[in-house]
Amino acid sequence: MIAPAQRDRALLALIALTALGFVAFGLVMDAPAEVARGLRRILTAQDMLISDFTGVGGVGAAFVNAGVLTLLACLAYAVTGAKVDGAAVGCLYMLLGFALFGKSLLNVWPILIGVALYAIYRREPLRDYLTTAIFATALAPVGSEIAFNSALARPLSLPLGFAVGVLIGFVIPTVARQLFRAHNGFTLYNMGFVAGVLGAVVIAVCQSYGLAAPPPMQWTVGHDAALLILTGLVVASIVVAAFVFDPRPWRGLHALNRRTGQAPADFVASDGAGATLLNMAALGVVGTGFLLAIGADVTGPAVGGVLSMIGFGACGKHVLNAVPVMLGVVLAALVKSFGLTDPGVIWPLLFGTALAPLAGRFGWHWGLLAGFLHLSVAQVAGGLTAGLNLYGNGFAAGLVAAVLSAIALMFVDKRETDRQRDPLVTPLS
Repeated sequence: MIAPAQRDRALLALIALTALGFVAFGLVMDAPAEVARGLRRILTAQDMLISDFTGVGGVGAAFVNAGVLTLLACLAYAVTGAKVDGAAVGCLYMLLGFALFGKSLLNVWPILIGVALYAIYRREPLRDYLTTAIFATALAPVGSEIAFNSALARPLSLPLGFAVGVLIGFVIPTVARQLFRAHNGFTLYNMGFVAGVLGAVVIAVCQSYGLAAPPPMQWTVGHDAALLILTGLVVASIVVAAFVFDPRPWRGLHALNRRTGQAPADFVASDGAGATLLNMAALGVVGTGFLLAIGADVTGPAVGGVLSMIGFGACGKHVLNAVPVMLGVVLAALVKSFGLTDPGVIWPLLFGTALAPLAGRFGWHWGLLAGFLHLSVAQVAGGLTAGLNLYGNGFAAGLVAAVLSAIALMFVDKRETDRQRDPLVTPLS
């Protein structure tokens, strides 16, 4: 059996190689000079939710931004010695995806610095907060908007944007611990819920001081073939890695698929790296398959959504608990005035799988209901943070999970109580 330290290094190497592949893909798609110009546009962009960087700076610049940022994150894990567990794997793949449409090489640093200052304040090692810090960059666009899109003069807006980002990073670990209790792990995107609550407060204050309304969302199309090939290569590399870790990785999938996925979950620890990687690849196939089945465009943000599904295949999602939620979103779109290929449907379809633990814990029908409700809640939740919480669907999922899990638990508790009262019912029945 592979040692944990060796396993961590191997997983980190896999993610780093994937990120390096993104950089290579970007340089193949566009000339270096065009990539450089695109990166400049990305670094000063108004980072509204679904601000597709392939449209802001070009395909090359978007993928170079994503790859380099993820490589730096992998370096941070290696230098600090932070554990590469299921949450870290999910975090790094999510970073790779979100760096295609919101997180840039510039806007993440204030929040990362804020979390680092919190670790210093607590006199605890930074490695214990590294995953939290990277997840917390969901609110990275807030600093960019204050710096580049406020009514303030640049000599004031730039340091103020930086300071607000640092403050958000400093307080978010404490807020995250408290708000986790609201949904009890029935959404996997706890930081999205936290960023939504905290972001709503911050944005309300900022708008009262003249923060301009964000621009319309961007959703750039026309690169389906190239992005499909890249996604296929990512999935294929994960499958190869699964067999490197375990010659028969499918042996652990049965046990993994029986888990509820309720957070905190770590499939790497409970089921092994081989089975976990195979599960991640399966989710990548499912996410891409849904996009193709409904005729959606394969865009930068869509690839980011698939990457997030892949990453959280290490810490809560599997095909059996994710698919019911996706079907619920599709059902809601069919019976409402939404087109299946609208960005407002694609987003909840992929990121709504944060609610997978509801299906895993209570059954597929609860997952179907969760997805059905999530599509509607997601349309409203983003407005509370002016689109500046990149995990807007995580915020919506947190609201759905908090309500739906309480209702589901009410029925479960009653059923279990009735079983205990009935002497003819055995614990195994």
